[in-house]
Amino acid sequence: ERTELLRSVIVEKMTKSPLHVTIVSRLCELVAAAAAPGTLVRKEDPMTLADSEPEPDIAVVVGRPVDFRATHPSTALLVAEVAVSSEEVDREKIAIYAEAGVAEFWLVLPLASTIEIYARPQGSNYRERRTSKAGEMLESTAVPNLRVEIAALFG
Repeated sequence: ERTELLRSVIVEKMTKSPLHVTIVSRLCELVAAAAAPGTLVRKEDPMTLADSEPEPDIAVVVGRPVDFRATHPSTALLVAEVAVSSEEVDREKIAIYAEAGVAEFWLVLPLASTIEIYARPQGSNYRERRTSKAGEMLESTAVPNLRVEIAALFG
């Protein structure tokens, strides 16, 4: 079944539309090209957090594959969720990722051609929030070489 655990509740995952698949694939290529040695780019793989086991569309974690043979990552440098039909559920994950100390969270909104960036986690919130839109270049603070031209990503 396509489910994930969020706040100790099993939640059915939305079906992936062609737009979702396309944006996740494009973004994964960009993230993988920028990832530093000693990090892994994971695509739709679980993370084990305090009361949740989400499967983010993309996660950049510190470590090697062998480090995760017995357990899933419990935090990440960057997590990205692409929300085509899942925006409400993906917004609920913001607090979950902040609590897990995920350094940077991206809520990718293809229908609006924008990415919301959350950084500097503190408790259940992020202290910084900004939005990048078409015509802008998004530069990650958590993955130093990662730059995303918003218009090209959604074009």
